[in-house]
Amino acid sequence: MENNEHAIPEGTLLKAPLDVVEIMKLLPHRYPFLLIDRVIEMERKKRIVAIKNITINEPFFQGHFPGYPIMPGVLLLEALAQAGCILVMVELPDPSDKLIFFTGVEHARFRRPAMPGDQVRLEIDVLNWRSRLMRMQGKAYVDGKLICEGTVTSQMVPRNRPVKSEAESDAVSTPQEAAVQA
Repeated sequence: MENNEHAIPEGTLLKAPLDVVEIMKLLPHRYPFLLIDRVIEMERKKRIVAIKNITINEPFFQGHFPGYPIMPGVLLLEALAQAGCILVMVELPDPSDKLIFFTGVEHARFRRPAMPGDQVRLEIDVLNWRSRLMRMQGKAYVDGKLICEGTVTSQMVPRNRPVKSEAESDAVSTPQEAAVQA
């Protein structure tokens, strides 16, 4: 039986703020795909608030869109998912053992563009949390105005994939693998 005598109660405020160095200890993402610059609030297994500072130096602005740079909506959803991932990773004794895969999005709405110079406030509330599966409602704001929202689902998986035997690696099991081998 597990000793929960020193367990932190659910809903307890956790240490915040977290700077980007602390965030990189929790998330496997790195430039240019790390989309969280700071965590300003955390409530254990309930809620997290993070910040993404958008600069003109972001690589996606070269093509999205020349002369009218806006952050792609899918990257706003990814930033929401990454913030939710931080909330999960702080619960693990060793975050380097696990990955959180973004498995779905529902009810995504894009209300206003996010542009260079904007500071995006990412607010994530837990809807459902099981041992390996999470469902969270995310909202992104710029200057107090809602710019994006959606419900993201994710799954925790081991970071190290099992090694296939030589016979297994020669076999093609999916159409995608067949296309890659062709």
